[in-house]
Amino acid sequence: MDALQQHLFDSYRAARRGEPAPPAPGTHDVAVLRGLRDRRRFERVVAGRPATGRLRAALARAAALLGRR
Repeated sequence: MDALQQHLFDSYRAARRGEPAPPAPGTHDVAVLRGLRDRRRFERVVAGRPATGRLRAALARAAALLGRR
């Protein structure tokens, strides 16, 4: 059973019981990813490392190298 079939089954069951329908699959994906990102940033700060990402630092180094030429 895939996620859509499970959602339809849960919606049917909720309707029969008079309960609110569950959220559609994928509704909270962006919020979950944002929460993971924030948690990783928090852990980096607590560990004493800079909270800025490695990608941003790498891009800054690349821009500095290109600016020297």
